[in-house]
Amino acid sequence: MRLEHVIGGAALLSLVMSCGGSSGGTPSPPPQPPPFTSVKQVQVSQPPTFGTCNGVAQQGTLYDKTAVEPSLVVNPANSVNLIAAWQQERWDNGGAQAVNLGVSFDGGTSWQIRNAAFSVCTGGNVNNGGNYLRASDPWVTASPTGLIYALTLSFTGGALLAGSSNAQLVARSIDGGNTWGVTTPLMRDGTSFFNDKGSITADPTNASYVYAVWDRMDGQTNGGPSWFAFTQDGGNSWQAARNIYDPGPNNQTLGNIIVVLPTGVLVNVFTELDTSADGKITAELRAIRSTDRGANWSTPPVTIAEEQAVGASDPLTSTPIRDSSDLFSVATSVSGVIYVAWQDARFSSGQHDGIALASSTDGGLTWSTPVQVNADAKAVAFTPTINVRSDGVIAITYYDLRNDTFAGMVLTDCWMVSSSDGKTFKEAHLAGPFDLNNAPRSEIDANNTLGLFLGDYQALASTSMQFLPFFAQTNPGTAVSSDVFVNFPPAADVAAAAAQPAVAPVAREFHAHEAQPGAVLDETARRRVMDRIRAVQHARWSQGH
Repeated sequence: MRLEHVIGGAALLSLVMSCGGSSGGTPSPPPQPPPFTSVKQVQVSQPPTFGTCNGVAQQGTLYDKTAVEPSLVVNPANSVNLIAAWQQERWDNGGAQAVNLGVSFDGGTSWQIRNAAFSVCTGGNVNNGGNYLRASDPWVTASPTGLIYALTLSFTGGALLAGSSNAQLVARSIDGGNTWGVTTPLMRDGTSFFNDKGSITADPTNASYVYAVWDRMDGQTNGGPSWFAFTQDGGNSWQAARNIYDPGPNNQTLGNIIVVLPTGVLVNVFTELDTSADGKITAELRAIRSTDRGANWSTPPVTIAEEQAVGASDPLTSTPIRDSSDLFSVATSVSGVIYVAWQDARFSSGQHDGIALASSTDGGLTWSTPVQVNADAKAVAFTPTINVRSDGVIAITYYDLRNDTFAGMVLTDCWMVSSSDGKTFKEAHLAGPFDLNNAPRSEIDANNTLGLFLGDYQALASTSMQFLPFFAQTNPGTAVSSDVFVNFPPAADVAAAAAQPAVAPVAREFHAHEAQPGAVLDETARRRVMDRIRAVQHARWSQGH
C-alpha cells in the first residue's frame, strides 16, 4: 500500500486568498495560518482493525485514530529494506492497544503492516507470553547480517498497582521484518517492579550480539537501576537480565540507550534523576562503558551535562506538551564520535527549551560543552532525534512552535538540521505547520494534567546517501488523529560531507553556539526545571510509560 502526502486544494486556496489584496473600502481579511507543506512523505501507519480485541474494560480514554512514538531501522544487509514500529491507538493514561510493525522492501515507497505478539490486540495470549492489554516504547534494530529485533514494554494495569503485570518483550525476524517469531521475555514483573523505557541495539561489529537495556522501577526503594540483557547467538537465547548500574534509593535512571563503538566498546547513555535530602531534584546525562560486551561496566558514571528542560507548551494558552524532557537521543559515527542531543533551556536562561548537542571523541570518557543547534533560537523546540550518516554528516530532527501565533491552534512544524563538522548547520523544513491540538493527550503530572502527545521520542535513520526522518504528525480537521510518516528530504537541504562540494541551492545556514557567558538559570527557572523533572517522575510512577 502506498500513501504519499500531497498538499490539498484547500491549502492552495488558502494560500491564494492570503496573497490577495483588497479594493476600495473593503477591509483586508485577517491573516491566515501558513499552509501545510512538506518534503516527500509516505504514510506508514494505517487505520487499525483491532475492534474490541481485548474484551476487557479498562480505565482511561482511548484515541482510536492515533499512531505515535515511532522507531525505524535500515537493514544493513539490504538498504532498501526498512523496518518500523510505533504505538497504535494510544491511551491517555499510558501505552497503546498495540505496537504495530511495518516493513518496506523498496526503500520506503510502499509499506505492509506486520505484527508480533506484544499485546492481545496483535495476537498475544497466555500460551505465547503476549497476554498483556497494552504495549508501549517500541524499538527496532538490525544486525549486520540482516536479523531484525523489536523490543516493547508490554503491560496490564498501571505501574506498581495491585494486579498489574509488565514485561520487556523481544521478537526476532529472520526475513527482513516480513514475519516475526515468538516473543521472548527479557524480564517479567508484577506489582513490585516496573520495567520502563527499554531500547535494543544490535552490535555492528559482531552479528551474534544484541543488547537490551532499560530501567527497573522499584516500588519499595523508589529507585530505578539500569538493567541489561544480551544474546550472543543471534537471538536464539538470551542471558539472564541483571543490574548494571544502581543510583541508589529515591534515585532513578531513565532512557538507557547503548551505542557500540568501532572498537566494540559499549557505551550506555542514560538520564539520572537524583533527589537530595532537602527535596531538590536534578537530571543529569551520564554514561557508563563496557570493554567486554557487557560483562563488566565502568564506575562511577561519566557526567555529560545537566539537563535543564522546562518543557514545551503552547505560548498562547500554556497548554502543556508531553515531549522528550529529561530524555535524549544518541548516535555514533563510523569513526567512533558519539553525539547526544536533548531538550534544554540553558540557552534562553530558562525561558524556553531549545535543542542541545554534545559530543565525545574519546569513547565517552570526556564530553564537549553543549551547544544550541535549533535554527530559530527564539522558538520553543522539543523532541530531538539524531543520526550520523556513514559519510560523517550529522542530522537532527525536532519540532518547534515558530508558527504558533494563531488562536485556537497549536501550529507545529518538524525541522531537520545537518552538519559535517558539528559547528555549521543547514536548516531544512520537513513538514508543517500542523495543529498539535489534534494529538492524543497523555497524563504528565500529579494533577492528571493532559499534555499533547506525539511520543517521548521520534526516529531518524539513514542510508549511505539519504536521511530518513520518521515522525508522527497530526492530521487535518478538528478530530484527534495522528499518523507516522517517513520523509525524504532532498540532497539540497542536507549538509555536504566534508570532502564534497555543497549542493545548490543552499538551505538556511547557521552556527551552533554555547550559552551566552554568564547566562545562568535564576531561582524561578530552577524551580521550573525541577517541576518538569517531578512531572516526568510522576508520569513514570503513575503510568510508567
